[in-house]
Amino acid sequence: MMSDKSVALGGVMISESEARLRRIDCSYIMAEHFHLNTPLLESVSMSRRAGTPVFLKMENSQPSGSFKIRGIGHLCQQLGTKSKGVVCSSGGNAGMAAAYVARKMGVPATIVVPSSSPPTVIQKLKDQGAAVQIVGKVWDDANAEALRLTETEGLTYVPPFDHPLLWQGHASVISEVAASLGPSGKPGAVVLSVGGGGLLCGVVQGLKDVGWTEVPIVAMETVGADCFNAAVKAGRRVTLDDITSEAKCLGAKTVCEQAFKYSQCKELKIISELVTDQQALHAVETFLDEERVLVEMACGAALAAIYSGLLHRLQDEGRLPTPLGPLLVIVCGGSSVDMEQLTNLRNKLQT
Repeated sequence: MMSDKSVALGGVMISESEARLRRIDCSYIMAEHFHLNTPLLESVSMSRRAGTPVFLKMENSQPSGSFKIRGIGHLCQQLGTKSKGVVCSSGGNAGMAAAYVARKMGVPATIVVPSSSPPTVIQKLKDQGAAVQIVGKVWDDANAEALRLTETEGLTYVPPFDHPLLWQGHASVISEVAASLGPSGKPGAVVLSVGGGGLLCGVVQGLKDVGWTEVPIVAMETVGADCFNAAVKAGRRVTLDDITSEAKCLGAKTVCEQAFKYSQCKELKIISELVTDQQALHAVETFLDEERVLVEMACGAALAAIYSGLLHRLQDEGRLPTPLGPLLVIVCGGSSVDMEQLTNLRNKLQT
């Protein structure tokens, strides 16, 4: 049997084989991205409802549970490699992504969440090794504390949705779709949910990257978490008085400036639409029944575009073409939902 010699790595004597594995693991982490190339699945039941093929980009299968890891992983690789620690303000998904990436990079993470965050999310953040602080009622309150920690503690600030590096990372979702559909495939429209606007900005950048800028985007929000729709209607960015929707992960009171600028761009077609919490919940439940996947209310807003008949209304109004062509739905996922929360939402919204 060959002997496994001891070598020094970081001042510690370990076996040569273990040292080799550690170097491979480290080089993989730093050279590769943190997100997965997620499945693109055709849904027969949703296609029947929509009257056109529906393809689901399953971002719920990301390691952190949502698309957020694309942008946050990219940003942390650019900014956080020499950091003494990262701090992120998030009601759930961005925090989960930041905590996951920080753990993989070996840097401390502090996640500041509002009091509306479910206990299960807080526990998941701690399980990832993050320090969790609960500050304020809504994301804006938590974000103010995260910015303060950036100044006082010298931490690297990881914004949940408003940064060009995030959008570059999120754009990869479209390049993956383009690769899956092939050179002759192109969506008739893209359906997504909007919170602060990070996914929207990333999708627009992705569409530009692959030459699909003529593809319309249906941007979905729930009533009461509708900062993008309010800005589109007002013709300027506005700040909501409060977040009253149960889709808490859509709960930014002001949409990011770049998302609003895209809504005003004549070269793009972005259709802003709202559904009720009840419609979003119905979409979550129907998606669970038909596709056997549980997602959160924020994702339900996008799914409700099909389940509520909204897409047919947009076609009837001439805002989307008929026939439409393949429909791409970004299943953004969500780490803050379980069966107990789903039951609580059902009881709350059906009373």
